[in-house]
Amino acid sequence: MKTFKLAALAAPLLCLSFNTFAFADDEVVESSLKSVITKPLNINHATVEQLMALKGIGKKKAQAIVSYREEYGAFITVSDLVNVKGIGEKILDDNASLLSI
Repeated sequence: MKTFKLAALAAPLLCLSFNTFAFADDEVVESSLKSVITKPLNINHATVEQLMALKGIGKKKAQAIVSYREEYGAFITVSDLVNVKGIGEKILDDNASLLSI
């Protein structure tokens, strides 16, 4: 009987914990990825998820980079990123040391 009571009390706590993780907003996920890059990221091969690890790059901007690359071909220089809608000099400067071709 005691085991049943313990399980009945613990079940709602497990659900609460799962729901908190399952419905984490993009900002929380994005901020937890920012420290993942340990070597320069090749912008011609990076995935949306990898690009989201950059400062100021969320899912929409990361997808815009990938879409631009698919439409126009490989970037010739890192500074070509400013040709992507939503990517400006500030984002480029903030991430310059993390980017490569």
